[in-house]
Order: sequence, then structure tokens, then C-alpha cells
Amino acid sequence: MKKVIVIGSGISGLSITRMLNDQYDVEIVEKDDRFGGLIKCERIDGNLFHRVGGHVFNSRNQIVLDWFWSHFDRENEFLSATRNAKIRLNEQLVGYPIENYLYQLPSEQLKPIVNELIDKLSEDKLEISGYANFKDFLIGNFGEELYKLYFGPYNTKIWNADLAEVPLDWLEGKLPMPKLKEVLLSNILKNEESTMVHSTFYYPRRDGSQFIVNRLSEGLSINCSYQVQSIEYIEHKGLSINKKNKIVDAIVYCGDVRQLNKIVHIEDENLKLALKSVTDLVSNGTSNVLCETDDNNISWLYLPEEKFKAHRIIYTGNFSETNNEGSNRKTCVVEFSGKQDQTEMLQELSKLPGNLKPLAYNYEPNSYIIQHHDTRDNISILKSLLKPYGIFLLGRFAEWEYYNMDMCIQAAMELKDESF
Repeated sequence: MKKVIVIGSGISGLSITRMLNDQYDVEIVEKDDRFGGLIKCERIDGNLFHRVGGHVFNSRNQIVLDWFWSHFDRENEFLSATRNAKIRLNEQLVGYPIENYLYQLPSEQLKPIVNELIDKLSEDKLEISGYANFKDFLIGNFGEELYKLYFGPYNTKIWNADLAEVPLDWLEGKLPMPKLKEVLLSNILKNEESTMVHSTFYYPRRDGSQFIVNRLSEGLSINCSYQVQSIEYIEHKGLSINKKNKIVDAIVYCGDVRQLNKIVHIEDENLKLALKSVTDLVSNGTSNVLCETDDNNISWLYLPEEKFKAHRIIYTGNFSETNNEGSNRKTCVVEFSGKQDQTEMLQELSKLPGNLKPLAYNYEPNSYIIQHHDTRDNISILKSLLKPYGIFLLGRFAEWEYYNMDMCIQAAMELKDESF
């Protein structure tokens, strides 16, 4: 059997390995001492800590759903939940997405927003595509007032980027793309939001996304604490990893594409240029705090206001009661952009609702990726130049796409069909 090395053991690496395992001799190598990537969790005195966000599963792609559920018992191993997300504004809770719950805003805020939306409707200005950047899209579709109130401050906080420099197309599928008539009707009829991918979701009854990691890793060859320092191509033999420590026919790289320039040693000038072109890509890290909190029925709480450093609270304790086994209160994860000092985060927690008590902290250097206008072209060129050598890119940080769990699985399927 041909040998394949998968570098990285997150959901992308685990998925492609399961897909290839029947036809190839596949091994995963992972630089960390635990596999699972961004979706791994740990227990803190019995409470489940999603170290980076709170990962749930759903998909609109039936093929992805079929593959996923072939590995799990949906009825007995998972809970089904309806997303109950809120936005905190002026000490009040407003429904999410905000454009469907404008009627919950105070009248002094609501009137100028509605006037702008009616003007856009009457002038038929609404467009989903054709905007040069994320900021123009938000203002063009929702107006200046709603941008200033929510979209501008929240997205600037979470992405930690100039929204005028962020291209729109990479966020498609991650945002509620507006249809103005439906927005206005939703506010008149007070309809609940159901069009987002994760308006409903599935969550393991026990151990959260760590349960998914554990199941998908069963029977796989995974070598943790293995640092890939060099990849070379040897004519008629294949790919050499770490000076012939491993010789393989193909590599699926699920790591940080910015690091490949230091790792890949192949005498190909075009490839060298392509590798250099992606070394300056920008990503944001996140600081996460596992906390006890007062009882509530919220799943996500978004915090756009500048007075809060945190940008959201994920009430993972509401996803499953088994997440709270070390406490007589519910638990949640408070998320901050970038690396934050623990003392400052403690002060910030005191400003947030829920009488939060911190239980554990985690800093992830790379959580959110930021694309620029030439990013997709540069990645596409790099993929085409790596492919003849048997090196393939897969996953959020290798392809520099803002993939959720379902999109990681879909991308793995596409790679298998196209290249193996």
C-alpha cells in the first residue's frame, strides 16, 4: 500500500485519515502531545473546558451529514439543540442575528435604522455581492446606523482587523446574507431565525467535541510530539520527512501554511516564490476562560460594546449537563481576541453578567484567520505547485479558509475525490 503522512491531527487531519485509511497506509504526525487541534477539550475538576471556543456540529451538506453519522449514534450519543443566541446592548438582550430582532431595540435607536432600511428597499439598493470589502458590504446592506451600533464594533473586535481590508467572499456561508424584505417581515411577524447553518445543532451528550475527536481517532496511527522539520522530494522514491526519518508517497499538510517555507526543501524556484507569498498571512489568537455562571438558557452571548474587552460568552454548560459535573452552577467559556493578561481578564470578568467565577485559562496563538484580497489566489497557486510532488493542503490553517467542523469534513472529501 502507498504510504501517506497526514501532518496535523485536528478535525481535518482525522477526517482525511479515516477517508484514506482503507486504501493507504496512513499515519498522522502531531507536534502537540495531544491530538484534536482546536476542538480538543479537557476536564477541569469535572467541568468540561472547550479550550478554543465551543464546537458544535451541523451541516447543510447531506453527504457530510451521512459521513459524519456513519461514525456516531445520533439518537443515543448526541443531543439536538436550538441555537438561542443573544446580543448584549445597553444592559439589554437582543436576539441574534440582530437584523431579525430590530423590534427589540429602544425606539430612539430603532427609528433611524428602519428609515435607512426602508430607503434601501424603496431604492432597490440591496446587493449581496459586488462589494469590495466586508465594511462596504455591511454598510451597504444594513446602513450606517446599524453598522455603528453592532456590525462595526463587534466584527472589528472579533477579527481584530480593518474591515475595509477584509474581502467579502471568504466570509460567505459564515454570515447571515441579508434579504431586506425578509428582514422587515421578520421584524413585523417576529419570526425566529432558522436560515443559519447552526440555528440548530448537535452536541455530544458527554465530553463535547473531545468525544468527536476520540471517536474519529479510533484505530488510526497517530504519532504525537512529532515535529516536522524538513520535507524533501527524492526522485523515484517519494517524499522524505526529517532527513529520511520517514519516506512516503504523499503528504496531506493540515498545519500552518506560513511555516511551509521553512520546512519544504525542494529545488523549484516557482514553488519557493509561492511558499514565500503566504508567509505574511495574518491570524488572530484567542484567550479563553472557563467560568462558573448563573443559570440561564442562552447558547451564545455576543458583546459588541467597547466597554467589554471580551467579544462573546459561549454557554457550553447549557449544551449538556455533563459539562458541569464539577460544579453546582452552570459553566461557560468567555472568549477574548488576542493574548490577554490573566489579571486583566479577571477584572473584565467582573464587568460581565452571570457572577462569573474563573476556573481555568487558555491562550491559543492562532484561532481566526484573516484573508486579504490576494490570499485565495496565492493559496491556489501554491496548491498547484505542491501537487506534482504529492503534497496537499487541507484545513483552516493550511488552506487559510475560515472552516468550521462541517467544512473541514467537506474539504477532506473533496481532496480525497480529486487527488487520491
